[in-house]
Amino acid sequence: MKKSDLKSLERIYRRRIPKDKALTAELAKYMAECSDSIGRQIGALADRSGNISYVIVGDAKGVFIPGLEDYPLGRKVLRGLRLIHTHLKSEKINRDDITDLSLLRLDAVIVVGMKNGQPYNVSLAHLFSSDSGTSYEINGPVPYHGMEKAFKDFDVFISSIDKDLRLRRAGPDTGDKRERAALVSVSTAPKFAQEDSIEELKELAKAGNVMVVDTTLQRPKSINPKYLMGKGKIKDLVINAMNKGATLLIFDQDLNPSQIKAIGDITELKVIDRSQLILDIFARRAHSRDGKVQVELAQLRYRLPRLTGKGTAMSRLMGGIGGRGPGEMKLEVDRRRVREKIALLEKQLKSLSRARQQRKARRIAQGIPIISIVGYTNAGKSTLLNNLTKSGTFVEDRMFATLDTASRRLRFPKERDVIITDTVGFIRNLPKDLLAAFKSTLEELEDADLLLHIVDISNPRFEQQINSVEKILSELGLSEKPVLLAFNKADLVDKEEAEAISARFKAAPFSALNPATFHRLLKAIEASLWPLK
Repeated sequence: MKKSDLKSLERIYRRRIPKDKALTAELAKYMAECSDSIGRQIGALADRSGNISYVIVGDAKGVFIPGLEDYPLGRKVLRGLRLIHTHLKSEKINRDDITDLSLLRLDAVIVVGMKNGQPYNVSLAHLFSSDSGTSYEINGPVPYHGMEKAFKDFDVFISSIDKDLRLRRAGPDTGDKRERAALVSVSTAPKFAQEDSIEELKELAKAGNVMVVDTTLQRPKSINPKYLMGKGKIKDLVINAMNKGATLLIFDQDLNPSQIKAIGDITELKVIDRSQLILDIFARRAHSRDGKVQVELAQLRYRLPRLTGKGTAMSRLMGGIGGRGPGEMKLEVDRRRVREKIALLEKQLKSLSRARQQRKARRIAQGIPIISIVGYTNAGKSTLLNNLTKSGTFVEDRMFATLDTASRRLRFPKERDVIITDTVGFIRNLPKDLLAAFKSTLEELEDADLLLHIVDISNPRFEQQINSVEKILSELGLSEKPVLLAFNKADLVDKEEAEAISARFKAAPFSALNPATFHRLLKAIEASLWPLK
């Protein structure tokens, strides 16, 4: 590009558009002349005050919008920038223009169509809110000479659009400050399995205090290694999520670091996966010292391989004594600090584990049998513990309400006592980092004389949940432990159906809310611990 052309382009920064105008005829003419001179499309990004923030040089087919870090979207519905650019041949707004408008949440995209090196007509596209969701509208093309009249009172017009979009996003409950998430599942698994998994993800979102505003299920022939789905599909998904007011994308499948980065480069929405959501729930719910250490350790192990940095070539070097020489990039410093923190937490876990071992040794010395309650999350384990032992551990009808183990004494007839322990609930595809961190807590299961496996019989997926729990017990090396299966929430299904299912699985049905139903369960526990000789 000639030096004179560069200077001509730089002069665009000096222009200013009056607030009430979308574009002035003078600027449109000047941009068209510059575009014709270099044979490329050129663009300008203007803020609502009419100042030109960016001047962009593209090629003959399009312009490439730079990163807009100086104009973050955040919770805003529109970015406060309009894109003005020339079209060398096509006079109309095209699909790429609409994608930029929708994906970047621009105030407007204004296209100056050219003919014989001069501006010929002008088109303007903007977002608007409809009953079917946020969409867009194209005004024009209008003749270049009638442009200012056609697109007058631009500031009032955009303010009205912005206000309408805000009201649509807020919905009827404007006081709800929860994160709004679009759930995404991309899988080649059978349809029923994918639907079951996304339903469970909805429950996890509820447990994480997240409002679900949209759900997308994709079943491609093969998984795209970069985006899980095609690039066009992921863009459409992001646009639809933003139209619904989402601030967060939650993928049902675990994303590797490169996938998180690739999807994050397309959108400013936060991108997390199922494992990260579960870790966040655990972080909210852990109250004991054991629980907090274990969750922090799991989070750090999860995040370490996902630590990425922008502009690492411009590394910040450590200065001072001991920091001279080649130095370290900030990213490497962050990684080193995370590794040091992981080592510290592992030492703390070992110390806490020793204290648990001492408590267990005292119990074993007393000769009291130990029962550990296991089961899928939200199966009713804590409610059972409370009503069996008349205690008051925390109970809530949502996933992972209990993270901290609780032990209580339970007396049987003939002066027989047992220690009954509640444990953290299991879930399918439990994050490996989380399972590894909680192994120290789950060590208590190794000393149990009986594992009481509680199942929610009212859940249509109860058989898959049984399999998930058995798989985790196998991974923990507990397959050989005596297990007693018991079906909770029998009051929520037909009595005959509950009896038939219980007979098939050789399990005791009961309702954790009703102690009057515990007799069969207690007899089964007695028979397991003290078999008749």
